[in-house]
Order: sequence, then C-alpha cells, then structure tokens
Amino acid sequence: MNTLSFRKIVLAGALSAVAFSAQAANPEVGGAAMYDTKNIVENAMNSKDHTTLVAAVKAAGLVETLQGAGPFTVFAPTNEAFAALPAGTVDTLLKPENKAQLTKVLTCHVVSANALSGAIEKMIKDDKGVHDVKTVGGCVLKAKEDMGKITLTDENGGVATVTIADVKQSNGVIHVIDKVLLPKQ
Repeated sequence: MNTLSFRKIVLAGALSAVAFSAQAANPEVGGAAMYDTKNIVENAMNSKDHTTLVAAVKAAGLVETLQGAGPFTVFAPTNEAFAALPAGTVDTLLKPENKAQLTKVLTCHVVSANALSGAIEKMIKDDKGVHDVKTVGGCVLKAKEDMGKITLTDENGGVATVTIADVKQSNGVIHVIDKVLLPKQ
C-alpha cells in the first residue's frame, strides 16, 4: 500500500469518527436519549421531563404539525415549568373548550426555522444584546444572553432560560426551557 492510499484510509476513518461523534453529541433530555433521526414529537414522547408538554400538544391537535417536515425550533418547557403556572392553569388549558388558547400558548414556543444556539447567540450579538424572535403563534420573544445562557422574555415580562440547548431533531431543534412562555393577554 502506498503512502497516498494509506492517508486516504486514515482520513476516511477520521471523517467517519467525526460524523459518529457529532451524532452521539445530542444531549439526553428527561433521562432519555434524543435522536437526530427522530422528529420533535417522537423525541419529546421519550422525555420524562416533558409529559405535560406532550399531553398539551396532543390536546391542541399539534402532533401532526410537529411531526411534519419543518424546520422548527421548539422552546420546550419542562413539567416543572408547567407546574409553576398558577394552580389550575394547565387543567383549564387542557379542556376541549380552551383548545384555541392552548394552541396559542404552545405555538408561542415554536419558530419556523432550525435555530441552533450559536445562530441565536449571533443574532443577539448582531442586534446589540436583544433579538426579537417571532413565533408561529404570533408572539414576539426577546432573546438575550445572560451569563452564558440564552434567555427568552415573553410579552408579559416572564423570563425563561434555556437549560439544554441544541437537541437536534430530524425536523429541527429543541431547546429545553425552565418556564412557560405566555402570549400577551
């Protein structure tokens, strides 16, 4: 084997290792592996920290949409974030007669783009510290960076912090957040 052939084989092996490590880099969420070959709904259903979000997506009739081609960026509140809402809020939103309101709340967590944290950080920097994020639900969130973490401020002044960023999906990306973002009332 000549030196050139050997180098090609070594390079091909190195590229395969890099591709494998990039796939393996997706963080776990809610104790479950997240696969970039699965869509947003498939991965969220495996996270024990997102059972309330999954129930809400089902109640709002958004499963098919979030399984679609996208791309979508979803700021995914944890069960703890939903539990921090005033008592009875989640139960009220899950009632069939409140489907439109629930849909509005959920779609204020969705952006029609594949926005990884690096891109969001660049937009924040380019916009001198605050970037307006327009959601599918018509909300405008204010993205900022605070002590190395991305924060999102909703239209009521509520602030959510991205706790797990860049969970790649086949149809976009999920960023786990610690608060539920609410539309202006």
